[in-house]
Amino acid sequence: MSFTLWQTLALAILVLFLGRGLNTVVPFFRDFNIPEPVTGGFLASLIFGAIYLIFGIEVDFYLDTRNSLLLVFYSTIGLSSQFSTLRAGGLPLIILLTAASLFLLVQNGVGVGVAELTGINPIYGVIGGSVTLSGGHGTAFAWAPIIAEQYGLKNAAEAGAACATFGLILGGLVGGPVARKLIARDGLKPNSSEHITIGSRYGEEHEPIDADGIFRNLLMIAVVITAGYELTEVFEEWGFFLPTYVTCLFLGIVLSNTVPYVFKGMTDPADCKSLALISDISLGLFLSMSLMSMQLWSLIDLALPILLILACQIVVLVVFSYFILFPVLGRDYDSAVMCSGYMGMALGATPNAIANMTAVTKHYGPSAKAFLVVPLVGAFFIDIANSLVIQMFLSWVG
Repeated sequence: MSFTLWQTLALAILVLFLGRGLNTVVPFFRDFNIPEPVTGGFLASLIFGAIYLIFGIEVDFYLDTRNSLLLVFYSTIGLSSQFSTLRAGGLPLIILLTAASLFLLVQNGVGVGVAELTGINPIYGVIGGSVTLSGGHGTAFAWAPIIAEQYGLKNAAEAGAACATFGLILGGLVGGPVARKLIARDGLKPNSSEHITIGSRYGEEHEPIDADGIFRNLLMIAVVITAGYELTEVFEEWGFFLPTYVTCLFLGIVLSNTVPYVFKGMTDPADCKSLALISDISLGLFLSMSLMSMQLWSLIDLALPILLILACQIVVLVVFSYFILFPVLGRDYDSAVMCSGYMGMALGATPNAIANMTAVTKHYGPSAKAFLVVPLVGAFFIDIANSLVIQMFLSWVG
């Protein structure tokens, strides 16, 4: 059974509403800050999985739109980033980047170590490490042909999809509860009332917007994505693999920090309230489409050693975030929010991180610093570091 573009879009919106309804009526989801797209999307994937197992019907979705939504989302992150705010949160950015980069080594070390102990190809440990967890589906599918061709692992794409799917689910489930525990344990409160553009603004979910603002931001997003594709091709010609969403983020930052100075009469994109609306829509639909389209039955055939690798990764990440990352970030409210975002990023993807932090801040209050630092680390800097770490481990174990 195949769904068209509009059928897929309609179902994704229904899944969003389903998640919102479940979070409203089920205290567990609400109290533990489970993102609405994760709640609805995971339930939808369970339903489609049951249909496949019982009736043998596989549902295919039109996902080209989902990939475009990912580029739109990362562009909005870039367009909302200001160097002035970056300077204000410079130290947490450096700390989180350093910690996240070092944890890439830990993730691959854990993966390769468990793979060796269970007697499977250690490259599966790299796939079950930073390739799919810190990298997400995009990095998994980008590296799968290389791993299959150069290292002879023909099912690299399937293993990568399964690991990334598992991480995406858990990344949306564990970040909120850990932040909740830290906030409750230390009685943490927001440090300021400063708001950010990305995500619904705390206490101001119904801000007025206008058509001019939407068109202006859509224009800049279109320019960013167009240039992002070109820049990605340039990097490929240089032999450097950088996903298009990373180049879109980078170019969005450049555009956001140059437009107000080059075109004096044009509004700073980060100050345009409609950018938050575009960001919320693109993020919500991307996560809904990603989760509802997961073929959970593919996990049934996943080898027990791979499941053991992923289980160990979760335990190590929780311990790292709770006992190491939170203290080094400063033990304050922003630190707890950043931990929730980092766990979503380190097990799934940056959109998961944003969803985790949005859920936490809607419940407890705003954290402008977290919404700047985590996306910059997760969507730009960490991808560069991850590429180097992946190549290092593949050359080592291959």
